[in-house]
Amino acid sequence: MFNFAVRDFVSSSVRFRLRRSHRVFTGALASAVICAAVFASSLGLAGQAEVDATYKDIKQTLGKVPGFLHQVSKAALPGAWAEVKALQFSNETALPPKVKALISLAVSAQIPCRYCIWEDTENAKRAGATKDEIEEAVAIAAVARHWSTIFNGMQVDFETFKKELGGDAQATPPAK
Repeated sequence: MFNFAVRDFVSSSVRFRLRRSHRVFTGALASAVICAAVFASSLGLAGQAEVDATYKDIKQTLGKVPGFLHQVSKAALPGAWAEVKALQFSNETALPPKVKALISLAVSAQIPCRYCIWEDTENAKRAGATKDEIEEAVAIAAVARHWSTIFNGMQVDFETFKKELGGDAQATPPAK
């Protein structure tokens, strides 16, 4: 089944007389799609066991498994949950929960994602953020978006910008 799809995909590329580099890219893309499909189809019981373990961990962490998590791809769920749990839910990272929630809220307001905005606002409140801190986080996001629009829209030269604002950012040691 996959061989037919790849052969048809590659032959259609030849029909359009794509340059050699495009044919190589097409072959690589087709191979990647096939590998992903084979991997996804081989999840079988081991994959289901991992998904079941993930649902169990979610329930243990949150007290329940929210319905939307059942809509997440079974192949993606374990990794997505591990990332959220290790970074966003952990108290053992460089940023405290309140700061993480405020950053997430600021980004969510820019995307915009109403689901994220609501959840991030609630998380920020639970983590001790005040109304003023929540408002300021969103205002900072708005300022960053404003100036990004100006810099990019006016095509401000990046090298000149760095020099005018204090030199080469690459040479500046990271903050501790």
